[in-house]
Amino acid sequence: MIPWLDPYSTEFPPVSDALDEPNGLLAAGGDLSALRLLEAYRRGIFPWFNPGEPILWWSPDPRCTLAPADIHISRSLRKAIRKTEFDITFDQAFSEVVEACAAPRQYSTDTWISDQMLEAYTDLHRRGHAHSVELWQNGDLVGGLYGIAMGRLFFGESMFSKTTNASKIAFVFFARQLEKWGYALIDCQIENDHLTSLGASTITRAEFQRYLMRNLAPETCHSWQFDIDKEDVVITE
Repeated sequence: MIPWLDPYSTEFPPVSDALDEPNGLLAAGGDLSALRLLEAYRRGIFPWFNPGEPILWWSPDPRCTLAPADIHISRSLRKAIRKTEFDITFDQAFSEVVEACAAPRQYSTDTWISDQMLEAYTDLHRRGHAHSVELWQNGDLVGGLYGIAMGRLFFGESMFSKTTNASKIAFVFFARQLEKWGYALIDCQIENDHLTSLGASTITRAEFQRYLMRNLAPETCHSWQFDIDKEDVVITE
């Protein structure tokens, strides 16, 4: 039995109380207010639930993560980056990125991003905590991702592609930019083939908690603008 959260408090149970099956389920209830969401991420907890169901909070063990310096760029992806014409931006179309992530996509059938989630994360974006990466071709938004930045950690939420390799290219550029800014880790939450092909791997919950303790403060100081180019990304490793 998992606990229901107090609607008048942002406290969470210890992540060590999370269930083994389903893996990481910790609590239910509460809301998606900015205060509660930020407290959740500080503790290594994230919401994940289907529309019409109670809000569910998770802290899985193991955790899928990627150190930005460990991004893997396959030979074919490197070639695609060199040959593809695109522009890449931060925070130019946050709501559109979240809406695109809510649609079915090639590597996942999840459609759990509801209007409630869109509203909550857009609020975090307005407050400067949530960010999006956009990949454009001929003025059209064809790929991207979004998540939460805290300290030297980025908590990835979702990504999408409308053309071949679009989300991979966006993620690769983003990882390179985070590496330049000195970020320690990208939280990818749940392992899947798409992420592992880019170099993501799993660590224990305990190790992830240590990353939280070491890297949530102080806040990083930089402008959310790309200052890398293709050569920074596709240079031979």
